[in-house]
Amino acid sequence: MTEALLQISGLRVSYGGIKAVKGIDLSVHEGELVALIGANGAGKTTTLKAITGSLAPAGGDIRYQGRPIGNTGAHELVGRGLAMVPEGRGVFARMTITENLQMGAYLRRDKPGIAQDTQKMFDLFPRLRERATQLAGTLSGGEQQMLAMARALMSRPRLLLLDEPSMGLSPIMVSKIFEVVRMVSAQGVTILLVEQNARLALQAADRGYVMDSGEITLAAPAAQLLDDPRVRAAYLGEESADAGDDGTGAATGGAPG
Repeated sequence: MTEALLQISGLRVSYGGIKAVKGIDLSVHEGELVALIGANGAGKTTTLKAITGSLAPAGGDIRYQGRPIGNTGAHELVGRGLAMVPEGRGVFARMTITENLQMGAYLRRDKPGIAQDTQKMFDLFPRLRERATQLAGTLSGGEQQMLAMARALMSRPRLLLLDEPSMGLSPIMVSKIFEVVRMVSAQGVTILLVEQNARLALQAADRGYVMDSGEITLAAPAAQLLDDPRVRAAYLGEESADAGDDGTGAATGGAPG
């Protein structure tokens, strides 16, 4: 297999004396949609924060496009094609939808291309077109999630990191968000998806990793993980002969890892 677009080796991250990520290995290849699932507090969001440089690793190596990015600023990563949609959306509340989209393209200088991509985002998310001049802070949670995704796509990312895109949304909005995730993946954008809804994440993904207490415990094609009795019992809310339901409901609600 060709060199991974994103390669994580032996990553360790600590909060004070707490070891949140304990030496994990993870890879994402060009064109893949890879899901990272696990119980609340497993270390999933911490892993994304280490990739983007908002948390300093205690050890290990993170490489993007074959080059280490351990001390790379977020703006430089965006310029190199790595964008993240953070947990909680993080839109610019006092800016309009159109202004938020323009902020997503702030490193670009191709005005015709920016205008074209803005219309593409409105086609992808018709609800945003209807509210183009509305302040982002007045949008519903689902609309803000749409805007956060559209803003990230305005940078024309090669690798998109999605952190809990369905969290707190209605079932209808969750379906819409995952429809868009699949469409973006089909258009060639590589995606690393951290998601509390394990079933939807694995149904959309090519491969998956299961994270537990800061460690990767399973790694396999997504379809294989969907059929794994341990995954079905712990994260899909199903009982099996091999593993009982732990009763946590970890993959279907609550705070992210």
